[in-house]
Amino acid sequence: MDLFHLQEEAHGSVFWHPKGYRIWRELESYMRRKMDGAGYREIKTPQVMDARQWEQSGHWGKYRENMFVIPDEVPNTEDEGPVISGEAQWMALKPMNCPAHVLVFKQGITSYRDLPIRLGEMGCCHRNEPHGALHGLMRVRQFTQDDAHIFCTEAQVVAEVQDFIALADSVYADFGFTYDIKLALRPEQRFGSDADWDKAEQELRDALTANGLEWEELPGEGAFYAPKLEWHLTDAIGRTWQVGTIQSDRVLPERLDAHYIGEDGDKHRPVMLHRAIFGSYERFIGILIEHFAGRMPVWLAPVQAVVATIVSEADDYARDVSAQLQAAGLRVETDLRNEKINYKVREHSLAKVPHLLVVGKREADEGTVAIRTLGAEHQRVMSLADAIA
Repeated sequence: MDLFHLQEEAHGSVFWHPKGYRIWRELESYMRRKMDGAGYREIKTPQVMDARQWEQSGHWGKYRENMFVIPDEVPNTEDEGPVISGEAQWMALKPMNCPAHVLVFKQGITSYRDLPIRLGEMGCCHRNEPHGALHGLMRVRQFTQDDAHIFCTEAQVVAEVQDFIALADSVYADFGFTYDIKLALRPEQRFGSDADWDKAEQELRDALTANGLEWEELPGEGAFYAPKLEWHLTDAIGRTWQVGTIQSDRVLPERLDAHYIGEDGDKHRPVMLHRAIFGSYERFIGILIEHFAGRMPVWLAPVQAVVATIVSEADDYARDVSAQLQAAGLRVETDLRNEKINYKVREHSLAKVPHLLVVGKREADEGTVAIRTLGAEHQRVMSLADAIA
């Protein structure tokens, strides 16, 4: 399908080819429409932040072994001497977006009337995974999340989680996935009080109950700062994949001193809900390739139609057909090669192109096309106008 490749010059990072990146772009556009419709506001945050920020958030102590750290200095360019001095302050590529989103929330004065605030980001992150743990698109070092954080009052938590559950359900249904939901509970090593963990875990249970859902509980499997709901998708051949998540967090707002002004005029801590649906674009695309066996839905296919000629006399007509299809918003390629039509049909079928429009001299004379839809037994002959419609 020629979608992407990986190579040792960039361990754990994906080189996206045009067709693969087209799938990415369509998914990104789809997710933006979903998030815009659900009241999220998109932001963009820095890739590199000072280690002091990660210390304050707790990630420097709990997560540093999985971070790419960078000295904050100009490297030595001379042939002799060390490249770095060893005396510089440390910075790090972000392994997640959440601390930066808190910093955005903290800009200005936030009133209880402004809540909930839903901040979304197609955020590129880096995690220093061991070479032996890397696995195609499923386990990478550089990845982009459909990430968002909801800042809300305690009274709003259950309703916000309910809304997210409904949003996630609509997305997974669009791709034909079924799923199970699991509730990951407090680990032994954690931040925050038992009282806060009690509240956070019960809020997630209450949201699930209100939505009429069943779930399995996983003791000890939560993040060090929050319990979480996990969506375990089942694909077309029965394999399961853990993808989406929402976490109810009272720890990070406290550690990073986030607050809003309540109705009483005093400062209050917001609850921070961390959530994602795809998880990462890289992994979700890998799951989709497996789920659809490479045969993407038409809206997601990198090439939606190929116009293939039987004889060279139809080349000009094929170009005109292609131009009209492109003008109608379709992603189209032409195949004017001097090859037998059966060869072309087989090649484009193996490439999982949804529609093949075959044209010869007769079709050119009559203004028609012969449409072969991937997986269909018979072709259909119709006017070009009807085909476009």
